[in-house]
Amino acid sequence: MSMASKTPMPSAEAAKDAVDRETGRRGDLFAPLRRRWAQLSRQQQWAWLLVVVVAAYALPVINPVLITTEPGTNFALVCCEMARYALVAVGLNIVVGYAGLLDLGYVAFFAVGAYVAAMLTSPDSPYIKIPYLWTLPVAIAVAMCAGVILGVPTLRLRGDYLAIVTLGFGEIIRILATIIPAAKGQVGFQNVGAPPGSQADGTPVFSNSNGVPWYWLILTVLIVIMILAGNLERSRVGRAWVAIREDEDAAEAMGVPTFKYKVYSFALGAGVGGLSGALFAGQNGFVNNQRFDVQTSMLFLAAVVIGGTGNKVGAIIGGALVAYLPLRFVEIANYKFFIFGALLVVIMIFRSQGLLGARQHLLTYGRQAYGRVVAAARKSGVLPPRRSDTGVIPAVGTAGRTTQKGDRA
Repeated sequence: MSMASKTPMPSAEAAKDAVDRETGRRGDLFAPLRRRWAQLSRQQQWAWLLVVVVAAYALPVINPVLITTEPGTNFALVCCEMARYALVAVGLNIVVGYAGLLDLGYVAFFAVGAYVAAMLTSPDSPYIKIPYLWTLPVAIAVAMCAGVILGVPTLRLRGDYLAIVTLGFGEIIRILATIIPAAKGQVGFQNVGAPPGSQADGTPVFSNSNGVPWYWLILTVLIVIMILAGNLERSRVGRAWVAIREDEDAAEAMGVPTFKYKVYSFALGAGVGGLSGALFAGQNGFVNNQRFDVQTSMLFLAAVVIGGTGNKVGAIIGGALVAYLPLRFVEIANYKFFIFGALLVVIMIFRSQGLLGARQHLLTYGRQAYGRVVAAARKSGVLPPRRSDTGVIPAVGTAGRTTQKGDRA
């Protein structure tokens, strides 16, 4: 009993250090980098981000030797594919990462956006024609409506049941594109519109074979969506999503209208998916029902899980990797689903939070804030000092129980 009473209670800072050491033992290679980043001032962080953005814009022009895909595949088109997958992953991360809703049919919203752009710009479509850039907000609006239509009757389901329903919705969209005459099935729509502009020789700037301007356009859209998603994550809506993800019953008991916020996440995620689908249709110039299958939806989900659910930077990295690896190593392209499936199993075993998980990041700052609050409370006398500081062993009774409660606070 005497030995037990002399053992000091661990402080908040010691607990944080223990968590950091445990995270390091689990192979978190990015923990030192995140701590170094957190120590920078806001101006320094923006300066480094500016350097990263400039390097991202210059990537297809520089064409680094170590990561180039040429001569097999045009590197600028590969960069375009990477940016588009990253945009899709950021949109799906709103649903899966922030709100914790397992969506296996996200490709449906991608298909909706692509078909909206094709039907409003392709000469094969009998509908009204509008400039391509105007189809982007229209695709976002139509995809958001589709997200609400899917979400309202189904988001009272959870877990596996919700996953099955969303998977079925994705297949419904693909089958409708096959059997409805207006969607033209496998024949599809050719000569889908593109942004205006022509070069000196009269060739369009945004041609199917010129990936640089398309990459710059998609990267600009991706940066805007990243800024909006970051602000949304720090807002009241983002905090409600995190509460729903961690424990939906507890969030609802605390007064969070969980159903409303889940519909919000589905609608916003669907809007980003529709936007990426419209960009895909314009860059590819051709849309039919062959690119919107279950395997593509699984790749979208794999991008989020590999990068790290709940982390928008991780979603970008995961999306870029999922698009880049099959194009960089063409000999493994036919086995990409097997390889990414095995990679997901390995990640779930050794690093379940993904390459850049958000949970440890938030836990670290939470313990830092906890440590500062407890230290200030002890200094002001609201909480009694730790036994390790005073060297006094409290007697068994009310005082001892009070001290232990204070230590646990």
